[in-house]
Formats: sequence, C-alpha cells, structure tokens
Amino acid sequence: MFSKKNLKTKRISKGFSQTEIADLLNINRSSYNSWESGRAKPNQKNLVALAEILDVEVSYFESEYNIVNNYLQLSPDNQIKAEEYVEELLLSQQSSTKVTPLFSVQVLSDIQLSAGLGESLFDEYETETVYSDEEQLGYDIATWISGKSMEPIYQDGEVALIRSSGFDYDGAVYALSWNDSVFIKKLYREKEGFRMVSLNDKYPDKFIPYEDEPRIVGKVVGHFMPVIGS
Repeated sequence: MFSKKNLKTKRISKGFSQTEIADLLNINRSSYNSWESGRAKPNQKNLVALAEILDVEVSYFESEYNIVNNYLQLSPDNQIKAEEYVEELLLSQQSSTKVTPLFSVQVLSDIQLSAGLGESLFDEYETETVYSDEEQLGYDIATWISGKSMEPIYQDGEVALIRSSGFDYDGAVYALSWNDSVFIKKLYREKEGFRMVSLNDKYPDKFIPYEDEPRIVGKVVGHFMPVIGS
C-alpha cells in the first residue's frame, strides 16, 4: 500500500516543497497534495519519477518498507523476538476483537472517463482506494456515481462496477461517454442513435445521435456504497 508518510518525510528531508515536486512532475500542486493527504495515490509513471527525484527505490513508498527495513537491521536473536512479539499481538487482537473483513477497490478519482480508455487505464489515471464489506468480482473499471437520475437503485455516492464491453442488449445499464462526460443510464439502440433512459421518472430521456460518436465504456455489472471510516 502506498505510504503518504514516507513520501512526505523524504520530500522534506530532501528540501523540496510540494510545488517544486509538482513542477518537476509537470502536474498541479493539488494533485500532488492529494498523494500526501492520502486522498489518492500516484500512478506507476509518477511513482517511478518520484523515486528518481527523491533518490530512493520505488519500494520506499510502500507502507511496509519501514517495517521490513527495521526488521532486517535487527540481529538474528532480536528478529526471532520481534516475530514472537508480533504473533502474540495478533493472537491478542483476534481474541478481543471480531475482525470484519473488508475488500479494497481502486476507483477512478476526479477524472472524466471519456478519452483514451484501454487496458492500461489504472496505470494512466489516478485512483483512490475505497472499501466494500463484500468482495467485488467480474468488473474492469470502478467509478463514482453522481446525481439522482438512477435512483432508487443506483445512489449518489455509490461506486459503479463496469465490465468493458460493447452494446449487449436493449434496456441494460451502461456507462456511455458522450460530449466529454460519462453517463450511467439504461440504453436502447435506435435507428439513428442511442436513447438514454433514467430510472428516476423526474429525468427525461435523452437521444444521442451516432454522428456524435458516443462511446460505450462498458456494462454496469454491480454497485455498492463504500464502507465509511475504513
């Protein structure tokens, strides 16, 4: 897991400001700040660039780095003591607390899904980690649901799970990119274009002509409300 603490500590020790690092990476300061605040994490390209700027291995930014590094500096006898102590802590924790398993999901963060979608999506765009109390399977892309047009089934603030595909059948719920925005709607294929239908009757249908080059990102195969406070 990405360690915001390791990033901030190394940046300060090297004498860089957040703005200076952001300039070197050719990104804005708010994007960089989101990494140190834990709201998002850098993609692989920026992670490698950060390692070069701060003169560290990429593994330095993993939250487990300090634990492993400290462990390796112990003598063999103290390594055994550390392992025994950790096992005792784990047993004590398991006996006193019922652990509810949570499953992490990488959600596309603060971007439009319109351009350049492909197999390398999560390497090219920033993501943030949210948690579900159920394991989520069978999807390719996760993104936020915004608005009330698909209530009562799809709620504002939920995460939509999308399987990359083309059009399957009328009446299914798809993520469709059109005019630099992405819509999660029921789609019906008509002679001249797609008809987008909301589940909420307060929102009228919209017609999108094929000449506008709408793009189906994929079929919505699931949705969930992230667990708060994880």
